[in-house]
Amino acid sequence: MSEHRRKPPQPQGGGRASARRAAPPRPGRGAPAGRDVPTASHSGPYAQQPSQGGRADARRAAQRGSSGRGRGGAGGARGAGSPDKRLINYPRSDRDGWKRFVPSWKLVSGTALGFFSVIVAGTGIGIAMVSTPDPNKAAQAQNNVFYWADGSQMVATGGSMNRQIVPISSIPRSMRDAVIAAENESFETDKGVDPMGIARAVWNMGTGGSTQGGSTITQQYVKNTYLDSDQTLKRKVTELFIAIRLGVTEEKDTVLAGYLNTAYYGRDAYGIQAAARAYFGKDSQDLNPSECAFLAAVLKGPNLYNPDGGIGAAATPVLNEKRARERWAWVLDREVEVGRMDPAERAKHTEFPARVESEQARGMTGQIGYLVDTAKAYVMKTKGITAEQMAMGGYRIKTTFEKPKVDAMTKAVEDIRAGLIDEKKRPDTDTFVQFGAASVDVKTGALVALYGGPGWDKKYFSNNANTSGVPVGSTWKPYVLAAAMEYGTQNSNGKGISVNSKYQANDLTVINNREGKPLRDSSGNPFRQKNESPTPFGYVTLNEAMEKSINVPFAQLVFDVGHDKVKNVAKATGILEESINPNNDASFALGTSTPSAIRMADSYATFAASGMHREPYSVTAVEKNGEKLSGFETPKDQRAMDNAVADNVTKVLENVIENGTGKKAKKLGRPAAGKTGTTDENKSAWFVGYTPELSTSVVLFRTDPNSAEKKLISMKGVGDIPSLHGGDIPAEIWTEYMGAALKGTPVKDFPEAEDLGVTADSAGAPSPTPTAPVTPSQTPSSLPPSSPPPSPTPSKGGRPCKPWELYCDPDTTRGTTDGGTNSGTTTGIIGGPSGSPSPSPTARPGRPGGLTGSTTTGTAQD
Repeated sequence: MSEHRRKPPQPQGGGRASARRAAPPRPGRGAPAGRDVPTASHSGPYAQQPSQGGRADARRAAQRGSSGRGRGGAGGARGAGSPDKRLINYPRSDRDGWKRFVPSWKLVSGTALGFFSVIVAGTGIGIAMVSTPDPNKAAQAQNNVFYWADGSQMVATGGSMNRQIVPISSIPRSMRDAVIAAENESFETDKGVDPMGIARAVWNMGTGGSTQGGSTITQQYVKNTYLDSDQTLKRKVTELFIAIRLGVTEEKDTVLAGYLNTAYYGRDAYGIQAAARAYFGKDSQDLNPSECAFLAAVLKGPNLYNPDGGIGAAATPVLNEKRARERWAWVLDREVEVGRMDPAERAKHTEFPARVESEQARGMTGQIGYLVDTAKAYVMKTKGITAEQMAMGGYRIKTTFEKPKVDAMTKAVEDIRAGLIDEKKRPDTDTFVQFGAASVDVKTGALVALYGGPGWDKKYFSNNANTSGVPVGSTWKPYVLAAAMEYGTQNSNGKGISVNSKYQANDLTVINNREGKPLRDSSGNPFRQKNESPTPFGYVTLNEAMEKSINVPFAQLVFDVGHDKVKNVAKATGILEESINPNNDASFALGTSTPSAIRMADSYATFAASGMHREPYSVTAVEKNGEKLSGFETPKDQRAMDNAVADNVTKVLENVIENGTGKKAKKLGRPAAGKTGTTDENKSAWFVGYTPELSTSVVLFRTDPNSAEKKLISMKGVGDIPSLHGGDIPAEIWTEYMGAALKGTPVKDFPEAEDLGVTADSAGAPSPTPTAPVTPSQTPSSLPPSSPPPSPTPSKGGRPCKPWELYCDPDTTRGTTDGGTNSGTTTGIIGGPSGSPSPSPTARPGRPGGLTGSTTTGTAQD
């Protein structure tokens, strides 16, 4: 047998397994590839034996390394190429201690890349899912429709009636420059959003700074295309995606034109063309740079920057005018700063642009504009709706206004006005005379009629029925009396006092504070309250003091009761706190507060309803897109005062009409109660009265509606009347209206007033006596040293009585109108007619006017 076929000798240990172990290792399994490995010779066993353990040992070493039990075999494991099996090696298995939690740069960069990829993908999907907004749809707002109380349509207004889209070519370059400079400097280069602007807005909000600057013009345009403005996350994200899409797909001129055509500018103007017509009476293409800067300023917020005024205490015409002027100047300066206007051009625009009356009066003839304005304000306040949302339209609003009563009130005012006012004949006295009135249903508080002015179609947009700033004069005295009956005085040990309580009523009586010490005037002398007449009334009951509207008793009574208690009573009857004079002086009792005609009518309705107050309201139902909105139910009744107190006030005010300053209202021919009120220099005149069914207030005042200050002007000489009072023209208007409004209504009496309170007189007052004027011969010792002597002596020959005078004696030089007021002259204190004393100047403080609330002013004329 050949030697070559002989079986090789078997290694010790025998068998095939030993042979396999003796076989040379294959590359990649037990030894690195490419490295020399010893092999067995043909004639003998292998010269080198493999290490014991092989692959099993390698696997066990890898397992030991991954379980962290030391690295004795880990080197062999790693050398064997066995990696960690987890997808993300964190915490890191190849590190010990805190180092295990330090991510590798690969992990950090991979995570960031993944997050960025998700954001990019999400943004792309979001942009792909949203559609480009249609500016035409965005500009087509619906009408708001208003209905009378009986359900018939009053007017449809707003929405598309005042809207017209214009191309960018009809928008002057100066308007585009002004808006870009003021709203979004980077508009022409950004991609629809401004990340730095958003970050800046977030930072400002976080640090308490301004919240503006986060939205680009593109974002604002997108926001304008949505009919709802709910601040939801979904809406904000959608808005952002649309803005980005527009930023990369639309021309900048298209976006800018869309924004300017859909933005709200105030005055019910939606879009640049409507705004140009509303404010300047011209087309948008004819606007000059100054007018463009004004409109760009208004865009910041029409409610606060429209000089006409807006909704809320901070949106008065005066404050809005101030803000608008400052913003207008800032916009022009900003244009120069960002290179969109030459300094030389800026220097030409130093005068705030003059505005025309708005064209919004379209369809708003007569009183309709004021009714709509009142109802809109009520809806916006009740539901928190913004002016912009309301201007977009779609609301169906049923009001409480009754057309027959509105027509009756308008006729009553215009009849009197036509016979009284002659601006051509008496331009110095009869110009700027304003009338306002309001009427409230006693049982519900519903506002059934008002007179706000000549009409929006006559270019008069201020609502005189809802105006503030006109002092109410002696119509405030019932609140002082009611507080005395409700709370008592410091002389009644906390018990309510009777209307038969007596108080000193002589002119120039010293008024004491709650400590019983004299008040001091600005010169430090004892303050002496002035009546309008020097008649020596002596001590009179509070009933008589109200009948003749004598100032002195109420000036003292308010200190005896306490100003805060009087304020509480007034607020409980519906007077708004912001209209109440905060000064705790004598003039407070005489009507230096300034509620509106609406609030006065509603407040007096509380007396008529035996102390139950109903908050005034002007809307009973609202629908939007066919859905009825909540919150417009009839306000609930609230007890404002004891019914006996209210009924006693009513009895006293019935006497005012029956025997006192409100005698002209007797023509009504049915039970009625009311009070007259006139302020210093005849700057305002009021009559507020009621029956068991209806409460109505009428106010006259004089002011230039185009002036910035809206200062009150004296009405002396108006209608050729030397001194116009609340018992004159206002009472006549009240009587004519109430007669027409209550025609056919059954006559009803007021509740019988029960006896109430104790008789708690002022210091030194005699025991109660019948309510008749006290003459000097009756109580000579009761008059204080400063009291004037008897009434003036009659003149020789006298004079004829004028038709407007309530009380007139043709044989005297000092007849009285409105109960102790001066019919011909308001002097008679210093340098008065024959027979009147002339007290020293220190006995009478100066009288700059009754509107300041100072303890040295505030004389009421009634």
